Amino acid sequence: MASVPPICDFGWKAVDARLMSTEGRPFSIFDCAGPNGLVVAFICNHCPYVKAVIDRVVRDARDLEALGIGFVAINSNDADAYPADSFERMKDFAAVHAFSFPYLHDEDQSVARAYEAVCTPDFFGFNSDMELQYRGRLDASRNKAGDADLRRDLFEAMRGVAETGEGPREQIPSMGCSIKWKETA
Repeated sequence: MASVPPICDFGWKAVDARLMSTEGRPFSIFDCAGPNGLVVAFICNHCPYVKAVIDRVVRDARDLEALGIGFVAINSNDADAYPADSFERMKDFAAVHAFSFPYLHDEDQSVARAYEAVCTPDFFGFNSDMELQYRGRLDASRNKAGDADLRRDLFEAMRGVAETGEGPREQIPSMGCSIKWKETA
């Protein structure tokens, strides 16, 4: 069933954490920020919404880097209940899609809870002060990739953040599979 996150809580301060990356070393979320901001994307390996847009996510992360916006992806799904989201499979997923950004494992789901992440994909766009300016969709794609000429909502919003420090006041929320929470978490 598809889940939709709430609207952007402008100015909410990002939360830092140190998580293991698919590169085999830990990363701090804040260390992934660029001089003009950071996108924190909650994704996973098996979600059809993520699979439909992952190549566009990689493209936008690369293009945002040129604007001084860093990018980090986090998988918080319960890998015991969803083995396709295991850390080993995360490594494969990152390699197949040539991630140019850290892909972090939130094994205890504490980061997803701190961010109040709802679905995969769920995008959080922060300015250089690590204040939330965007919580919306990548583009109008859903569980199938949309046309190649779709408006790049995340990219355009973060371009504005890079230039002005502020995100657009009108945002369309992302849609995706719900985060797969652990029973005991």
